[in-house]
Amino acid sequence: MRDAFVRSLMEAAAKDESILLLTGDLGFGVLKKFWEAFPERFLNAGIAEQAMTGIAAGFALEGKKVFTYSIANFPTLRCIEQIRNDVAYHNANVKIVSVGAGFSYGALGMSHHATEDIAIMRALPGITVFTPCDPVETAAAVNDAIEKDGPCYLRLGRGGEKTYHQGELDSVAGKSFVLKKGSDTAILCVGGILGEALTAADMLEKHGISASVYSFPTVKPLDKYGVYVISDKFKYIFTVEEHSVVAGFGSAVCETLAERHTKSAVIRIGIHDVYASKVGSQAYLRRQYDLSADSIAAQVLDILSN
Repeated sequence: MRDAFVRSLMEAAAKDESILLLTGDLGFGVLKKFWEAFPERFLNAGIAEQAMTGIAAGFALEGKKVFTYSIANFPTLRCIEQIRNDVAYHNANVKIVSVGAGFSYGALGMSHHATEDIAIMRALPGITVFTPCDPVETAAAVNDAIEKDGPCYLRLGRGGEKTYHQGELDSVAGKSFVLKKGSDTAILCVGGILGEALTAADMLEKHGISASVYSFPTVKPLDKYGVYVISDKFKYIFTVEEHSVVAGFGSAVCETLAERHTKSAVIRIGIHDVYASKVGSQAYLRRQYDLSADSIAAQVLDILSN
């Protein structure tokens, strides 16, 4: 996803001189091409995410389209006051990019886990929250963010994510996409955890269960109509996110269905109100916190068999 982000941003910057990129003293291996091509539109703010966000707001209020870039929760939680007061309140044209969603930086410990960011960012008025699942959705999300006049949050994986879409997408804002069709139940996902969900769906087929798998590239605005259509088809809906189940994607789906009469039950699969005290790779932590493909499949089987 990182490469898709930089590639799409550079294509847009070549056409739009108002685009700027700020980094919090990292990502140089990924961002090098951008600063070499547009040296006057790149700024390293140092390990000072609060200052970076304030600077970005200032540029945006002078007519620039500004992207801030850092890993895990640093461009969000470390500077949430500046995002709230300087960016969101003024509807400033700042696009906040977090690389390393969920347990991507698992080996560095909980300080580098991004597991509450969706909940916090979607609570701020006026911010669009993008949660792409692959490089194709990422490229479209970058373009959507540039086109939107106002703040956005792009929650990306660390890199190396597989591509699940065939061909390019014009837009992902407020949309959902079915990547596997099934007839018995539905698994709704955000972000790079989609790969685990697709594998889980394959495992479920061996038990005679046919599961549809959907990607939701934006949590805000959520594709409410898509959620309604899914709820009309299935008795059980499972949401999967590499994020806390508290106020995250699953909660957004529940809120949406609570506003209409529905017979669907929503089961949220995610991190259950705990901090990950263990350290290890992303794959290891997914296994430890019941987010691996086999664990997702087991949770679906447990519900559907009762």
